[in-house]
Amino acid sequence: MAPTKNEEASSRRISLRLASASDNEFLIRVYASTRREEMASWGWDLGQQASFVRMQFDARHRGYEATYPSAENSVVSVDDTPVGSIIVFRGSNEIRIVDVALLPEFRGRGIGEELIGMLISEGARSGSALRLNVLRGNPAAHLYERLGFIAKGGDALYCEMEWVPTQVQVRGAAVSTSLEKDPNAGKSK
Repeated sequence: MAPTKNEEASSRRISLRLASASDNEFLIRVYASTRREEMASWGWDLGQQASFVRMQFDARHRGYEATYPSAENSVVSVDDTPVGSIIVFRGSNEIRIVDVALLPEFRGRGIGEELIGMLISEGARSGSALRLNVLRGNPAAHLYERLGFIAKGGDALYCEMEWVPTQVQVRGAAVSTSLEKDPNAGKSK
């Protein structure tokens, strides 16, 4: 009998290590896995797909470095096996999840949930909001909502989401915990 998600989670060790130049091929493979379905619909051969992925990966890397020069680009491992990547920027009042991706064979196993949970714990300790942008229609948006992220805006392609340490979920709306402390706060007179 296969282990349940909880049994698997309790027996694994998730770790992060800063990515180096020697990780580039692995990071490209992770990135390519996020574009595979999209590229398959274009009818391109494998050579065209590989060229496109390399070009997009390089452009994305340059864009992230320009926008978030101090962001940490890490390889995600489970029990010392590389399974994905995460890029995190820590600002004065926010922790921004710039990018997170897992290889397809490691998705749906609770690894992403644990990664985001680690950052939520960090945000709770430091009092920092967590922010991210997720492609509209990406199933990961449901995970973020389940973990307490709230949609705050975005554009036609991306939804900006935020988790704030002091927020309490009430029927899908964020309400400051100050409302809990003052029973008259927010009431009409």
